[in-house]
Amino acid sequence: MSKGLRRYLYFSASITGAAIMIIEILGAKMLAPFVGTSHFVWTAQIAVTLVALATGYYVGGRWVDGSRGHRLPALGRLYACILLAAIYLTLTIVVVEPVAYWCLKFQLAMGSLLASGFLFFVPLALLAMTGPFLVRVLTTSLETVGGNIGRLTAISTLGSVVGTVLIGYVLIPFLPNSMTMYLTAGSLMALVAGYFLVWARSPSTQVGVAMGIALGLLLGYGGTTQENRPRFTTVDELYRTNSNFGVLQVVQNKRGDKRIYLNDYLVQNTYDPIQRKSMAIFTYLLHGLAHAYTPRLQDVLCIGLGVGIVPSQFAREGIKVDVVEINPAVVKVAEKFFDCEIGKLNLTIGDGRYAIRHSEKQYDAIILDAFLGDASPSHLMSKEAFRGMQRILRTNGTLVINSFGDFTQGRDFFTASLDQTLRSVFRSVRIHAAGNGNVFFVASDQPDLQIIAPPDFQEVHSSCRQSAQDALAGLAQTNPKHGVVISDDYNPVEFYDAPNREQHRRSLAQYIRSL
Repeated sequence: MSKGLRRYLYFSASITGAAIMIIEILGAKMLAPFVGTSHFVWTAQIAVTLVALATGYYVGGRWVDGSRGHRLPALGRLYACILLAAIYLTLTIVVVEPVAYWCLKFQLAMGSLLASGFLFFVPLALLAMTGPFLVRVLTTSLETVGGNIGRLTAISTLGSVVGTVLIGYVLIPFLPNSMTMYLTAGSLMALVAGYFLVWARSPSTQVGVAMGIALGLLLGYGGTTQENRPRFTTVDELYRTNSNFGVLQVVQNKRGDKRIYLNDYLVQNTYDPIQRKSMAIFTYLLHGLAHAYTPRLQDVLCIGLGVGIVPSQFAREGIKVDVVEINPAVVKVAEKFFDCEIGKLNLTIGDGRYAIRHSEKQYDAIILDAFLGDASPSHLMSKEAFRGMQRILRTNGTLVINSFGDFTQGRDFFTASLDQTLRSVFRSVRIHAAGNGNVFFVASDQPDLQIIAPPDFQEVHSSCRQSAQDALAGLAQTNPKHGVVISDDYNPVEFYDAPNREQHRRSLAQYIRSL
């Protein structure tokens, strides 16, 4: 075997190793707008990846051992498998949406497993065949088999490291998911073309490979252009971008009096750009409950910028507002489409828990409105997180939390657990709910929380005024036996609250599909 071919085989091991990690991570991101980012989704993606790798290792080893010809024809089989994997990846760009919507008919755990399996099992298994093939091809005697396996494993693993860094820090933040998958498939096609152009010069084989590459490129191109076309018929898409924390979109109805902010196809806020008012009750309740229960508001910490409506409202009242937002891509959306004046806020890009731990400032109120997809990050809902918030609250200060929950027996684990957890830290807790899924918790070390200054509902947008009034009047209670105290060490909320989150995500995904 020539040195050039040997080096190309090692290079192939690194490229396929990188592609496997990119597919594993990117696959979950592609499915996130439909099935979310819970541990069910990641469990399904990792499980499918591992089963696919095991299958590829086994089949690849049996296949290469069964080859009776020279080593180079066996290599032709390997690169044909890599080409098939690349073509299949371009197909996933086209079919991910209908497959994901079909899988929404099942429970979250089963649906995410089916979607991951259908979309990514085949290409991952085909790429996993590279290892056994190359070990057999590069091994000339038993004395060198250990070294060959070690080198190939090391090179493939280093390729996986590069792929992981690329997908996490370069590709996802700056490119659409469809384009990233297209580029991954294109890189694999280029790898295959290199082998057949230099070392396997059979005209008939080269024609077949060229036709396969052309098919894959056309499929991928169709998928990426479809991704960039408007998806809506009743609204106009004003903005769309990818980010580390999901696909961000802004859409607006034809009349121009309703603007919607979406994160991974979930409605995060609605806004009337004509009246310059929010149409979502949580914006009024977060602001109103802080005023209602806090004797004095001079300094407010908002964990989660959203689109800047609540922080901006505090700032217009002369209150000093610090904001911690983990997703920098949201800032542009808030400024450009939702009249947020970032210059009036003290904005920090980072994680809320980290900011709390390192803060030496005291606040009169903390507004916790942090969402990743369809739920708040679990590390902001533990007793340790709440103790950190309690530490930086002034005497009689309040913590106001926006959440989604249910009070029906059998579906109330999250609300009961959050109530228990807050009561394990703070002296007083009140719960407001309007019956539409929005649940607002107010916690304080005041001995008895009482409304001091009722909100002025005349300032609330007419579309949600009644709901906001109902939420203020709708004091709720939970059954402590139906929940647990959530800690950093034990937080099973995603498991027990899965039916509620699944229903919420399914209904919103179907609503977006109807626009």
